[in-house]
Amino acid sequence: MKPDGKVVLLGDMNVGKTSLLHRYMERRFADTVSTVGGAFYLKQWGPHNISVWDTAGREQFHGLGSMYCRGAAAVILTYDVTNLQSMVELEDRFLALTDTASTDCIFAIVGNKVDLTDACAFLHEAEHNNQSEKSNNSFISAKMKKQVHADDAIALYKKILKYKMLDEKNVPAAEKMCFETSAKTGYNVDCLFETVFEMVVPLILQQKAEGLPQTVDLNSYKTTKNTQFVCCR
Repeated sequence: MKPDGKVVLLGDMNVGKTSLLHRYMERRFADTVSTVGGAFYLKQWGPHNISVWDTAGREQFHGLGSMYCRGAAAVILTYDVTNLQSMVELEDRFLALTDTASTDCIFAIVGNKVDLTDACAFLHEAEHNNQSEKSNNSFISAKMKKQVHADDAIALYKKILKYKMLDEKNVPAAEKMCFETSAKTGYNVDCLFETVFEMVVPLILQQKAEGLPQTVDLNSYKTTKNTQFVCCR
């Protein structure tokens, strides 16, 4: 099946890109191994099929990133809120890979693993699952120091706009495109992907109206790990 648009996740290893996709597509959290090469997931969003690409963060697979980004309608740059270096890597290593993305590419900045620092993320899941007060207290007890804050993500977003020579007036506001999530609890994960998908649809319609080619056929990609999940809205 040929997708109408493509979304790509980029970020260092162990920031939770695969876990975010598992949480959204399969509604569960599972311990995962590092992605080798890349894998895609297919999401039906209204009448459109959007491929979501999970990429490897390991240094040896870095060169594949620009291939996966080719023609992308949106890129989700992901970091770990407990690891400052993972944010630095986005600017130093991964931003240049987006040069092959669509000129109208939408960018989202995502800080994952807030469950390690923010009790609210745990409480969000506890309330949703009607867990006991005892369970809530156990969630609150485990915290780590947060090394990256929302203001840091907003600053990076604005740097990206300058790098891409985009006018802030013509793109989504930084506050709307910077997220903090927890793949483990599900906190803010739906909001992230659904916001991105809604913004990708106008780009898909524009490309179709202009007769531009859509993303490359998924079958043309040969990756070490190439697993497809189809999820209907």
